[in-house]
Amino acid sequence: MPLKAGTRGSRLAMAQTDRVCGQLAERGIETAVTEIKTVGDALTHVPMHQVGGQGIFVRALDDAILAGEIDFAVHSMKDIPAFRPEGLCTVAVLERDSPADFLVHECDIEDIRVVGTSSTRRRAQLMRSSLDVEIRELRGNVDTRLRKLHEGQYDAIVLAEAGMQRLDMDLPGTQLLPQWFVPAPNQGTIAVVCRDDSALTEQLSCVDHPQTRKDTEIERAVMEEIGGGCFTPQGVYCHDGFLIAEVLSLDGSRYERVEDNGDSVEEGRLIGRKLKHISWDLIEEARQTLGLSGTEQS
Repeated sequence: MPLKAGTRGSRLAMAQTDRVCGQLAERGIETAVTEIKTVGDALTHVPMHQVGGQGIFVRALDDAILAGEIDFAVHSMKDIPAFRPEGLCTVAVLERDSPADFLVHECDIEDIRVVGTSSTRRRAQLMRSSLDVEIRELRGNVDTRLRKLHEGQYDAIVLAEAGMQRLDMDLPGTQLLPQWFVPAPNQGTIAVVCRDDSALTEQLSCVDHPQTRKDTEIERAVMEEIGGGCFTPQGVYCHDGFLIAEVLSLDGSRYERVEDNGDSVEEGRLIGRKLKHISWDLIEEARQTLGLSGTEQS
């Protein structure tokens, strides 16, 4: 009997699920795909920090796993919140694609005046940069965002380069270097989540990539120590044991940054605590400016 894979219905989510199912098929494991509707897909007109952050894309799939409707779910790992329900396991992390953001634009970069993004991190990093631009809210799947760009609502939009790779998209624009536009924790990675059941985890763990898992676990340790959820502009990127992490003000005018060796989860936690301490005023300022309570920080 095939394992039931759950996914959101967007083209990108389906492509990611196809990749996982394809790798499982190569190892003799049969799967069947089920589409799950999420709150995040329905409320595309509302900023993410107002409807619960990145976790809105994950909760419905978590519930379906725990209810036994599906055996596992496939996610962009950066969408998975820091704190997880009991009974679930991130059983596999696929080899990382590009961690970078990509600024999609057809005009010269000097002529960009309006940029679309829904991310507080991307907004802050763009406002910190040398670009003299206005940042406007942009939600929706990749196709919706590109349509709005082509309609002239924006001069440029920001996409994760990994998503473009997974959809075989060759778009005009500029890669934003991770060293300065530090990615969201776990950006560029696909995660497989299932019930914490030994028979299931033994089957699905065959697609795990150990180095990517190690890097992403270190990034998540930093993220968990910082807190702040999706409303705090923060970037965390670990590559083969070298870690860059930063927290920015909402307008990008101030930031705190740490660059250090991060070769274990324990080192990640130490760096996360250090960064939280030196950037506490930025975290609190973002929370208060956006009118969020302390319970919305995870």
